[in-house]
Amino acid sequence: MKQVGIIILVVVLIAMVLLAGLMLWGRFMLHNSEIPVKTQLIEDTNSQTVMTFFSHPDDEIAVGGTLLSLKEAGHRIILVCLTKGEAGPTGGLVERENLGETRATELHQVADILGAKLELFDFPDSGLKEVPLDTLKQLAFEMIQKHQPDYIISYDSRVGLYGHPDHVMTSKAIEEVFLENKGIGNFPVKKLFQLTLSPKQIQIALKIAPGFQRNYPKEGPGLPIPDFAVKTTPYFDTLVKMIEAHATQQEVFRDLLPYREETPSIIYSRIFDREYFAEVR
Repeated sequence: MKQVGIIILVVVLIAMVLLAGLMLWGRFMLHNSEIPVKTQLIEDTNSQTVMTFFSHPDDEIAVGGTLLSLKEAGHRIILVCLTKGEAGPTGGLVERENLGETRATELHQVADILGAKLELFDFPDSGLKEVPLDTLKQLAFEMIQKHQPDYIISYDSRVGLYGHPDHVMTSKAIEEVFLENKGIGNFPVKKLFQLTLSPKQIQIALKIAPGFQRNYPKEGPGLPIPDFAVKTTPYFDTLVKMIEAHATQQEVFRDLLPYREETPSIIYSRIFDREYFAEVR
């Protein structure tokens, strides 16, 4: 019996060493050590209002861990979404003509998880480049005036994370409004943060993510270099619930979050353990 106990102990220790090695290897492959990592997006201890400005239901998932950390810290969250995502995949769950309303319902479920206020609009999905930029800027300004956010989160205005034209238009609108108005009068926004990726993440995505391979620009400056990352491991299980709320979009998440369903959460959450941001100045 004593020998059996020793064997079991050795097996457990080997498994723990292998697990730790796998997580360290994953972090090394995905993350650049020179980019600082923070536990919170913002340093204010008093309650602040943080507004996201995105194109589609499910875009908020890309910053889901950060939003959950803001919720836990007592900050107010506003989700602004410009389309109902009616051009996306149906997942075989609904008819095409019903997809927009279904995705709107999915986004409402995510807003409930976040305790967030949702502002959902009905601009054409995959058609924002046909909408005048001034129209989108006017909406962005109106949302700022209505909700008085201290901070805003969006995609970047160069690539839109992986090359989606809607992302670029949405981010360009909010960026121009911020740059044109910051520091003027009663404009409330202190900082605009744009979601980005580490250089190593971009390299991996270009190898294994079909959507990234199709859409990421082959020329030009590419994504902004991150200023910092926010640690998200403690919020992974709730983030999975947010992902699952977007039932029609699971095919998309398999592309954007490769091998998540095949990998134990204890490992995945410690490899994909941060979200990267660049501050617009």
